[in-house]
Amino acid sequence: MIKQFTFAFFLSSAVFISACQSNADTRENSASIAKTDSTTAIKTASAESTPIEPIETTKKVADAATILARPQVPILCYHQIRDWRPKDSKVAKDYIVQINDFKAQMKMLADSGYHTILPDQLYNYLNTGAALPEKPIMLTFDDTDLDQYTIAAPEMKKYGFKGVFFIMTVSIGRPNYMTKEQIKALSDNGHVIGSHTWDHHNFKKYEGEDWVTQIEKPTKKLEEITGKPIKYFAYPFGLWNTKGIPELKKRGFIAAFQLAEKRDSIDPLFSIRRIIASGYWSPKTLRNSIVNSF
Repeated sequence: MIKQFTFAFFLSSAVFISACQSNADTRENSASIAKTDSTTAIKTASAESTPIEPIETTKKVADAATILARPQVPILCYHQIRDWRPKDSKVAKDYIVQINDFKAQMKMLADSGYHTILPDQLYNYLNTGAALPEKPIMLTFDDTDLDQYTIAAPEMKKYGFKGVFFIMTVSIGRPNYMTKEQIKALSDNGHVIGSHTWDHHNFKKYEGEDWVTQIEKPTKKLEEITGKPIKYFAYPFGLWNTKGIPELKKRGFIAAFQLAEKRDSIDPLFSIRRIIASGYWSPKTLRNSIVNSF
């Protein structure tokens, strides 16, 4: 059973929405957490023997009980990587990790022996129990912010880290957001590009043409940019419902990422949990949060 989170490590859906909306003051659009340590039960392999590049996904999907029984891999969710500004609200700062703090967090992860994995590796682990590196962790980034390319990616490169960048396509090429060329460069350099809808509307409210506007068209655009299939999706605000999962499956997605809610008992691959890396967290707080949240 997933433990109940304290407020320090878990925000309700309402607060997620409020925080993402408060970030709109500095954006053109509303753009907008399995206990693990060195003794984790996750089957591991040496970092050298486990590829960093995406591996071929399995064709057979394990039953939900099997997937839910596997220890969860810690997955961090980042948004903006920049220094705080006077007009940033207290809530917004949860979503803005200052530059030196981000650098210290990456160093802490490396010094603590964590190895980044990518979605195909996680998918195969959940389905078949495929080996992962010792102390696996996934780094994800939402909303297409330029600082993810100019600051986060270069810092991750120092430690051989790879990440997943969930792109909101309406923002591509706009001021303070990534361009098509930068998104392709991330993909070409071994990071994974995923979909985060067109303009960050609440997934739970989609109906009719929303599936075309928010899912189909953005997916096609990202595939054209990267030259690769887009198989992974992140829910805006972390909000999801079971009704929408078949719609994602029909459009070629094999897994989707939420935030801190309980995983779905029928489709756990479409409710994979992440924690938001708070702008208030020191490296020590982040390390404790990883251990206590999964």
